[in-house]
Amino acid sequence: MRRYRSLHALAALLAVLACGKKTVDGEADVTPVVTVETAPVTTASFTPIVHAVGVVVSSPKGYAELSAPAPSRVAGVLVTAGQQVRAGDALVRLDAAALRAASSGADATRDAAQSAFDRATRLAQQGILPRKAVDQASADLAQANAAAVSAQRMYALSTLRSPISGVVTKMNAVTGASVDPAQVLVAVADPHELQVLLQLSPADAGGIRPGSAVTLFDSDAPSAKAIGHGAVATIGEAIDSVTRAVPVRVRITSSTRPLRLGETVSGRVASAGSTSAISVPAAALVPDSTGFTVYVVRDGVAYATAVEIGTRGDSLVQITKGLTAGQTVVTTGAYGLADSSKVTVPRR
Repeated sequence: MRRYRSLHALAALLAVLACGKKTVDGEADVTPVVTVETAPVTTASFTPIVHAVGVVVSSPKGYAELSAPAPSRVAGVLVTAGQQVRAGDALVRLDAAALRAASSGADATRDAAQSAFDRATRLAQQGILPRKAVDQASADLAQANAAAVSAQRMYALSTLRSPISGVVTKMNAVTGASVDPAQVLVAVADPHELQVLLQLSPADAGGIRPGSAVTLFDSDAPSAKAIGHGAVATIGEAIDSVTRAVPVRVRITSSTRPLRLGETVSGRVASAGSTSAISVPAAALVPDSTGFTVYVVRDGVAYATAVEIGTRGDSLVQITKGLTAGQTVVTTGAYGLADSSKVTVPRR
């Protein structure tokens, strides 16, 4: 009987120990085990990615701004902002009275210069005038012809017509208002000729080349979805004096949705060359107040480890300090982990 009671007491004690130490409230103090996914720290060769913010703009050949050819007055506005137009469509009609008068005056001056040249030529042939007089009359006639052609062109431009097919993006003309050549009256953009203008730091711009691949996102958040792809078209030769950045134009090759003129987007540009370095998946990085932390797994425990990062690839991030190749880090499940948390990795 005594032996039975001793065995029973021992079994009860083992059951209590198996359930964990009781807290003051009588509940078992069981350390939770977090299910995570992991990846190895590797030495990888990857293409550095440059992150930049930009805006959707029109390409140079897909955008046109029109102004009055000479000081005039608006006689009529024929379209409105947002309206689709075709190449050659009339947009704004100007008061042509002054332009018509200027054209008529230039024609009269040209006719007079022609008569003077004919007279000088005839008299020179008769030996009355020197050849120098003919040369001067010829120069005056050439100048009068150029002025007449310019005046005729100005008169023809009294009706502003769209040089491209697209959408009217700007309309500043008001019927009856005075205008001059310095004012932009109407602008037209071709929605099929959009580009993205990115602003890159001089250091980042030095690592990209025309043709470099670009992925476009609606924001710079890590979880942002790609909305398009493109390639670097041109790289600015000088630093913008206001933004202190280098403007880079991106030719859009595809998009998952229509992009809007003036829309702000984020671009990830593939830099030239490749880098071989200690790398981890971008999902392993947990931002904090001082930089980034990753959780290194050893013997089923995740230890918070501060790291310093270098260049970013499409899916990998270079680690310049804090990790060594062969370690294991948490990827999925890293957010919310505490230092020294017990973790488990599901088998696949």
